[in-house]
Amino acid sequence: MSEKQGIPDQDRKEFQPKARGESGRRCRSLICDSYREFRRRWRCLLRQWRNPEVSFFYAPAYNATVAGIPFDPEKGQRILAFLADEGLADESDILRPRPATIRTLLRVHTPDYLRSLENEEVLSRILGVSLSAKEIEDVLSMERLMTGGTCAAARLAHRNGKVAVNLGGGFHHAFRASGMGFCLVNDVAVAIARLRASGSKARILIVDLDLHDGNGTREIFSEDPTVHTFSIHNENWGDTRAIASTSIALGADVDDDLFLRTLKSSLPAVLEAFQPEMVFYLAGTDGAADDQLGNWRLSPECLLERDSFVFSLFRRKKQKLPMVVVLAGGYGKKSWRYTARFLALATSGRHIEPPLTEELTLTAFRRIMRNMDPSDLSSDGNAYSWSLSEEDLVGIIPGFPSHSRFLDHFSRHGIELALEKFGIFNKLRLEGYRHPVLELDLGSEFGQTLRIFSASDHRELLVELRVSRNRRLMPGLEVITVEWLLLQNPRREFGPFRRPLPGQKHPGLGMLRDILGFLVMLGEALQLDGIHYVPSTYHVAAQSRGFVYFLRPEDEALFQALEELLGEYPLAQASRWVDEGRILDAEGEVFHWEGAPMVLPSSEAMQHRISGPGYDEAVRQARADFSFKLVPDAGSET
Repeated sequence: MSEKQGIPDQDRKEFQPKARGESGRRCRSLICDSYREFRRRWRCLLRQWRNPEVSFFYAPAYNATVAGIPFDPEKGQRILAFLADEGLADESDILRPRPATIRTLLRVHTPDYLRSLENEEVLSRILGVSLSAKEIEDVLSMERLMTGGTCAAARLAHRNGKVAVNLGGGFHHAFRASGMGFCLVNDVAVAIARLRASGSKARILIVDLDLHDGNGTREIFSEDPTVHTFSIHNENWGDTRAIASTSIALGADVDDDLFLRTLKSSLPAVLEAFQPEMVFYLAGTDGAADDQLGNWRLSPECLLERDSFVFSLFRRKKQKLPMVVVLAGGYGKKSWRYTARFLALATSGRHIEPPLTEELTLTAFRRIMRNMDPSDLSSDGNAYSWSLSEEDLVGIIPGFPSHSRFLDHFSRHGIELALEKFGIFNKLRLEGYRHPVLELDLGSEFGQTLRIFSASDHRELLVELRVSRNRRLMPGLEVITVEWLLLQNPRREFGPFRRPLPGQKHPGLGMLRDILGFLVMLGEALQLDGIHYVPSTYHVAAQSRGFVYFLRPEDEALFQALEELLGEYPLAQASRWVDEGRILDAEGEVFHWEGAPMVLPSSEAMQHRISGPGYDEAVRQARADFSFKLVPDAGSET
């Protein structure tokens, strides 16, 4: 029997005509596929030639899922697949955002509120479902990334006067100091605050056609006459008073006729009276009759007419306003098709019907992803890789460590907030690193690593810190052990007054005390007893003096003897002499620096063990055991 055909080999000749038919069908299929590919490439060439007015912001990390909420995690991906297959979007149109920094979020949200987003109870209340620590991390990272997408889209639209679409965002229920309705941070408000910080004074109109009231955005701009919030929704969520606002509640069971009449009679009047210079459009699709959470009865034709009306109103030939589009609400596996129709119309000027969700293939989208160079996707760089990371493997590979928090407590968001609060990011900005990027590596068995890069391309490493929690150092006490610390300024050079210390490739950042203070703050939050490390060189120990102590009195006595000999010399020179073996002990043997445990105490229990009369007396007694001398270098005046 032939396994492929399921017939005896001797009888296969009888089936040749059928085989030729199948071959013909395969040939026709290949021809059709080739034609579709030719058509797609030709449309892309035409699109590049006519300088498209629509650009898209998207990242694979937009695909985070939240159990219990009917988000379609592949919504943006499905839209891009459709547009790519129709030749309406290619890699040059798809830009990749980076997450909004804490500094950017603080332009709108209060520090206390951002800090509260570390709290599982707070996030569960905002999202309406109970979440694990990993899910909290994922959804917060996703909303920060989408907020970064809205910020980048706003900058692009403001700069080139065209249309920028963020395939996410629209978190309009987030207030300055609280969140609700799945919204943790208000991306539109943050994007406008960024524009203002860059000097823009444009009059901005926010057109919010999500099913639900844009209450958070309205409250944030309630005292700002330069931002008009326009919202048509089912019911008001709180106070509607604002200096520049139009708030229309239509109730439940709204049909096509009522909605379109309301929109077409009210929005042009606002345009005429307010005279905006830029528009943000929240193109929510949760008013659709088949939406899983909505209570309106809008048809696909109505939603397309709505989007077409809004788009043409602000992008007509005589007045083409810069426009930012965000997706806002829309729940269920079919919601992507409403947005896809709108964006096909915006990019091609024609109505193109997207395929059913079940029929949609991601071939075109995957082809774009394979050809993309992430470093070229945005002038701002990009913070994420298109490939699988260790984080993706958690829970998939048996035995793979499932750490999801730094020091088993702090999320990425929390660490970034602490770095901002402690001034470390600001100090890096003063050194010329305007957009420092945090990376956490939590999967190593040797400790957890925090890295800070100068930008999202990860080319310049500024800080690398590997730490672990340690209960073995002293009985009854727990400390943060620093396994490795690198602080370097790759844009500075050594010179006559800045000599390299042993092991240095670049000058330091001068931030050792800042990093140790940052660690103390983390340790106090965890109610730990201190920070512990073993200095690898003499100069690291010397730079720590005054606030970090040797754990054992005899090590303190040894260092005091070295300091007595070398203290008058420049630190770089003294450390080099130790490294070169030019220090001899009392018996004439070359002294080799081996390092000894040092502790920065943060609890009274630790402070008591490494200080006080008993410790000082032990140091005094041990001091007599150590004396050193310096061997002059040949040809040296020393």
